[in-house]
Amino acid sequence: MKENSMREIRIEKVTLNIGTGEAGEKLQRAKHLLESLTGKTATETRTKKRSTFGVAKGRPIGMKLTLRGKDAIKFLEKIIESKEKSLSKKCFDKNGNFSLGIHEHIDIPGVRYDPKIGIFGLDVCVTLERPGFRVKKRKISKVVGKKHRISREEAMDFVKKKFGIEVI
Repeated sequence: MKENSMREIRIEKVTLNIGTGEAGEKLQRAKHLLESLTGKTATETRTKKRSTFGVAKGRPIGMKLTLRGKDAIKFLEKIIESKEKSLSKKCFDKNGNFSLGIHEHIDIPGVRYDPKIGIFGLDVCVTLERPGFRVKKRKISKVVGKKHRISREEAMDFVKKKFGIEVI
C-alpha cells in the first residue's frame, strides 16, 4: 500500500544556542565557536525584560544560530554521534520536537580544543514538520489540524529510523 506523502516527517530546522550570561569577550568567543562549527553567521540574543537575576532589558546574553536543510541534517548527525546514538524520552516534547545539550563542545567529533575559545556547552533544539506546516506561518488561521500534528511517539520513531538512535 502506498503511504501518504503528506504524513512524511522532516527536519524543519536545528537551532544552536550558547548562553554566556554576559556581554564582552566571552560572548565574542561563543560567536566565534558557533561560526567555526557551522560556517554560518551567529546572532546575538538579548534579554527581553528585567529579571530577578539583575540583568537589564536589552543586554546581550548569548548567541544563537539556525541551520536548515542539508546543513541541519549533517550537523545533527555529528551531534548525535557525540551523544553515542542514544537520547532520553525526556528530550521530546508533546509537539514532536526534541532538544539536547552538549556539556563541552569538544565532545563533538572532529572538534579540537582551542585555547583562544575555551570550553562552551551548547543547546541543540530540533524542530520537526510535515508538508503543509506552512499554515502555522500564515497571517490568518494558523491552526494545524489535530491529525496532522506530530506526536511525541511519531517523533521518536522518526529519529530511530532516520539516525539509528536508541531512545531510552
